[in-house]
Amino acid sequence: MDKFTKLTGIAAPLPLINVDTDMIIPKQFLKTIKRSGLGVNLFDEMRYDDDGNEIPDFVLNKPAYRDAQILVAGDNFGCGSSREHAPWALLDFGIRCVIAPSFADIFFNNCFKNGILPIALPQEEVDKLMDDAERGANAVITVDLENQTITGPDGGSISFDVDPFRKHCLLNGLDDIGLSLEKAPAIEAFETKSAQERPWV
Repeated sequence: MDKFTKLTGIAAPLPLINVDTDMIIPKQFLKTIKRSGLGVNLFDEMRYDDDGNEIPDFVLNKPAYRDAQILVAGDNFGCGSSREHAPWALLDFGIRCVIAPSFADIFFNNCFKNGILPIALPQEEVDKLMDDAERGANAVITVDLENQTITGPDGGSISFDVDPFRKHCLLNGLDDIGLSLEKAPAIEAFETKSAQERPWV
């Protein structure tokens, strides 16, 4: 998993509440177990018409936001079914941070396990960032995980909270497997000792 330390990128505004995981990545794209290739279908039903053509008015189809790395969204983002493909699709598109007033619990947890930083902020602070995000290509925001700050294009700063353990994992690029591998020396020492003490096992 890629480390998340400091991210400076374009923020795209998505002022919708209750964006569920089926909106993020529709069910017909859940056949794969690969984490790559899903970005093209991110928000598929909002991005494309019935003939597969891009809908120009959708935010991620606008030239200014095609390379967005931050998403500023509405309340209860990631609700619905517990599909891990939702953060996979966001990450494959290039989104590394989602800012919203609140998140669905399972989606929130899945983000951390896949290298995405979800930040929950009071509505008034989200509104400020939403306003910043509506500046198009000038909507450049810096998210500093180490210092837990978000800096807008005008230099204003907002602080955010994050669980210390999850912060440690993101800063060091540790998913569940990476956490286990951190204990590799202790595991190997235990196995060596166990083999000596119980060779019949």
